Amino acid sequence: MGKKIYLSSPTMYGEEQQFIKEAFDTNWIAPLGANVDGFEKELGKYIGVSHVAALSAGTAALHMAVKLLGIKSGDIVLCSDLTFSATVNPVAYENGTMVFIDSEKDTWNMSPEALRRAIKKYPQAKAVVMVNLYGTPAKMDEILEICNEYNLPLLEDAAESLGATYKGKQTGRFGKYGAFSFNGNKIITTSGGGALVSEDKEAIKKVRFWSTQSREPARHYQHKELGYNYRMSNVVAGIGRGQLLHLDEHIALKKAIYETYKKAFSDIPEITMNPFDEKNSSPNFWLSCMLIDEKCKVKPLDVMVALENENIECRPIWKPMHMQPVFEGCDYITADDSGLSASEDIFKRGLCLPSDVKNTKEDMDRIITIVRSLFGK
Repeated sequence: MGKKIYLSSPTMYGEEQQFIKEAFDTNWIAPLGANVDGFEKELGKYIGVSHVAALSAGTAALHMAVKLLGIKSGDIVLCSDLTFSATVNPVAYENGTMVFIDSEKDTWNMSPEALRRAIKKYPQAKAVVMVNLYGTPAKMDEILEICNEYNLPLLEDAAESLGATYKGKQTGRFGKYGAFSFNGNKIITTSGGGALVSEDKEAIKKVRFWSTQSREPARHYQHKELGYNYRMSNVVAGIGRGQLLHLDEHIALKKAIYETYKKAFSDIPEITMNPFDEKNSSPNFWLSCMLIDEKCKVKPLDVMVALENENIECRPIWKPMHMQPVFEGCDYITADDSGLSASEDIFKRGLCLPSDVKNTKEDMDRIITIVRSLFGK
C-alpha cells in the first residue's frame, strides 16, 4: 500500500513558530495578546473589511452573528441546504426555525429562485444564512438583490471560501456579517479557530464583549448579559498569522489540483467537476469535487472505496440539511413545484477528491490512475 494521501490536511511553515515563540517569550499564552490583535488586523486587511473578531471556531462566529441578528425562539431563518451542519446549528442554539433552501446547479450554492419562493411563503422571515460551498462563491448579485428587496439581512458563511472572490470582491464581505473558519482542513488553519467580520464597528465590539463572558468593566466580576468563552487564544492566533502569509500560495496550489483533475477526466463524459461562474468568480478551490452521471454504472461509493483501499482519503458531498434526522420537520424549498432537488442530486452523485496542497505530481497521478481505471480508461 502506498503512502497516505489526505483530503486536505494542515501545512505548516516556519513563520508560525516565530509568532508562537513570541507569545511564549512574552508569557501571553492566555486568550488575547499581540497575536490576536495582529491576526485581526492582517486578516481584515487581506479581506478588505474594517472590523474583525478572532474567535475559537467558525461555529462561534456564526453563533455570534445569529445573536447580532436578534434571532429568537420561533424566528424563521432561510438557510443553505447543501452545507455542513455548523452553518445552521447556531440558528438552533437560539431556538430559531430553519427553512432550508435548495441549491442551484451552476455553483452548487443557494438557489436565488428557491430563496424568492421561500420568502413568498415565509414573508415573516428574519434573515438569510448562505454558504459559499467548497470555496465557490454563490450567485451573490442575485441573492443580494432579493435580500435587499425584502430587507432581509444576509449572514455569509465563508468558512470554506477565504480568499475566493466574486467580481473582484472577497467573500465574507457581501453580507451584513461574514464568518470564517480556520479548522485543520481549511485553506489556512489556526488548528481550530474562526473569525467574524463586518463593517459595523459596534457589532464587532459587542461580539468581543459577548465572547469574553460578557464581563462588565468593573473591579469585581459583574455580568449583565449571558456570556460565552469564544475568544481566540494568543498562541492559536500566532499560527494564523504565519498561515496568512501563505494563503495566496495555497489558493494557487488548490487551483492547480482542480485543473489537473479537470484535464485528467476530460475524456470521460460521465465525470464533471464542481462548477463555478468563470466570468464573475474566482474560487479558492478548497476542495475539488466530481459528479458522476446518474446513468453510469460507476457510483461515488465505488470511487471512494477504490481510493480508500489504496490509503487515499476522500469524502462524500455534504449530506443536505433537510435530509438530516436532527432537522426532521424543517421545511425545504426548491426552485419550482417539480419536486426535484438539486441538493439531493449533487449529494447522491458527487464526492470530494483529495485536495491537499502537499500533493505531488506522483500523488496526483496515483489518484487519477485509480479513478480512470474504474471508468475503463
